[in-house]
Amino acid sequence: MLLQGAYKQIKPATGAVIMANGIFLIGSIEAFPILDIQMGKYLAFILLVLWVMIYKSLTIQFFHRNFLIPFITHPVQSFTIGTWIAGVSVLCNVFLKYFPNILLLTQAMALLNTFLWLFFLVNCIYNFKQLIFNQPNYPVHGILLMSTVGTQSIIVLLNNVFSKLPALVSEMIIILGIIFYMIGMFFIIKRYVSEKNWTLADNWPNTNCIIHGALSITGLAIVSSNTFSASFLIILWISIVLLLVIIETIEIYRAVARVQLYGWNKGLFTYHVSQWSRNFTFGMFYTFTLYLHHNPYYVIPQALYVFQESFIAIWAWIVLFSLIGQIAIYIKSRFSSTIYDRREKAS
Repeated sequence: MLLQGAYKQIKPATGAVIMANGIFLIGSIEAFPILDIQMGKYLAFILLVLWVMIYKSLTIQFFHRNFLIPFITHPVQSFTIGTWIAGVSVLCNVFLKYFPNILLLTQAMALLNTFLWLFFLVNCIYNFKQLIFNQPNYPVHGILLMSTVGTQSIIVLLNNVFSKLPALVSEMIIILGIIFYMIGMFFIIKRYVSEKNWTLADNWPNTNCIIHGALSITGLAIVSSNTFSASFLIILWISIVLLLVIIETIEIYRAVARVQLYGWNKGLFTYHVSQWSRNFTFGMFYTFTLYLHHNPYYVIPQALYVFQESFIAIWAWIVLFSLIGQIAIYIKSRFSSTIYDRREKAS
């Protein structure tokens, strides 16, 4: 039975907060021993508190009649459910790292998350069908690729929390995620090729960085399950590097365009929940590279191995500073909102 009445509204993509901060705790934090060894458990506990607060609100909102039906039938926004799934998957992996004694609770969360993914799987198929047959010209963006992120996060989760899944099962689900990626990319490319008068400043959303992030988590799913070949992973890793350079170059031009149009504050330093997707993709690429680098199952050329060694050391700082910057933007927005509310009440 669906709920009715008033409720506290929350952005459906807020699960990305857990994704972005959690992936840092799983991967990049290892480059900073003080944070990892001395503060890791405290940071993981803070992440748990944030998860409870966010997912409590998301759950209440999800079961409200005036939210649920329009949301799950929306041909684009419905894909934000993938942030919920990836958020839980990341949190469970954080638990495995810092709180291994609560394995049964982690496994229970993993099972519930798998059921949510099955619901999401049906919803993805339904809304991809909508985009193909009913609304082919809908203004899509990178959120479609959360179909891939959510799917691959389940493989990473189940292979880490439980015993290794049968290789065939992992391969089939990973391939499904890749198919989702190709479908999503088709619609994204189609939009920007066919749509006229779009501008980089206003029509290139933050979620488009998932173009490389979805491939990074695909690589992590492969490494976590020891499937596919080393050659495939090498090609995938190089492809991600190229896409990362292309997409983030576009992001730099976009930032310049937004500053010219709106100034520094509105153009760059105004908070939006979709900004966390960039932190997640940066952290995910680091984690994929780290796990590939240290996995003895895959033999990579010595030159690439040495390059990755240097890359990991540098990229960890990029992930850290981008995360600190995003947290600062969020705190600034909360502070500004509090001042505004007080002024409204005073007037």
